[in-house]
Amino acid sequence: MAPRKYSKPVPLADFVGGAVDPLLAKQGFGQSSLILHWDDIVGARLAACSEPIKLQWPSRSVQRLPESSVEPATLVLRVSGGMAIEIQHMAPQLIERVNAHLGWRAVGRLAIRQGPLEKALGPKRVAPPDPQALLEAREATEGVEEEGLREALVRLGARALRGPAGRE
Repeated sequence: MAPRKYSKPVPLADFVGGAVDPLLAKQGFGQSSLILHWDDIVGARLAACSEPIKLQWPSRSVQRLPESSVEPATLVLRVSGGMAIEIQHMAPQLIERVNAHLGWRAVGRLAIRQGPLEKALGPKRVAPPDPQALLEAREATEGVEEEGLREALVRLGARALRGPAGRE
């Protein structure tokens, strides 16, 4: 009888992405980063009162030439309370931030829908790590050459060194 083979553990995120991507595609989102990193893109204050609902892409003409440029989408935001006016005034800056995050001119304008936010109740944003944990994490990752990877490892390491209740 042959020994039973066990597969390696797979992170849950590997399964969730495949399940979520088709749902996001129906809302016009080519990738989940706009939704997942909304607070990083617009800042915590604006993220607390707004959320992206969908990207509305203009219809493409059948006779469109392949070399012609793609028209940008409209980003539809749900905004709570009286913040709609402020977000409307900040539309050019928000569009610029979203496009910088996506890496191309994907969004050309914002459409605002007032109403209660439907954000899932998730964990609160984690407080930044203490300087000592950052220093230890930087020392531990000195051998990593790629800057982006090194910074991600430093952030992860500093949070791990701090522990769930914080370091004293």
